[in-house]
Amino acid sequence: MTANDIFVKVLRYTAILAIAVAVVGGLVGYLTVGTEGLYSALVATAVAVLFSAITAASMILAIRFDLMAFFGIVMGAWLLKLIIFIAVLFLLRDQPFLHPIVFYVTLIVSILGTFAIDAVVVLGSRVGYVDEQILPAKPHEDAE
Repeated sequence: MTANDIFVKVLRYTAILAIAVAVVGGLVGYLTVGTEGLYSALVATAVAVLFSAITAASMILAIRFDLMAFFGIVMGAWLLKLIIFIAVLFLLRDQPFLHPIVFYVTLIVSILGTFAIDAVVVLGSRVGYVDEQILPAKPHEDAE
């Protein structure tokens, strides 16, 4: 399994998680608060999945480049996520269609779910520390 395969698998499982959290969170939010709960759960799920997808997509892109470009892409994605997060919170803070508790709980569940997916996929993968490198031959000991 390559690093690219790992992040594609993360994206696939994150999509499945997003559907599950959107359905369950939306249903619970709708039953407890009404349409505000449904919208809150859907928006929170979208935010969490967007952030996880940005991370995985940046890694898929970055592994194709050398080390300096890799770190530039990953840190650029982190900065992009920070800016998006601040903008989303600023735009959503006083929206009448959002219920803050349903939004918060759904966001936390989605984030914990994406953390669990990352951990399970990475721990379950078998990627060598040395990737397709030729190691030098073992030196012969000369007899004195």
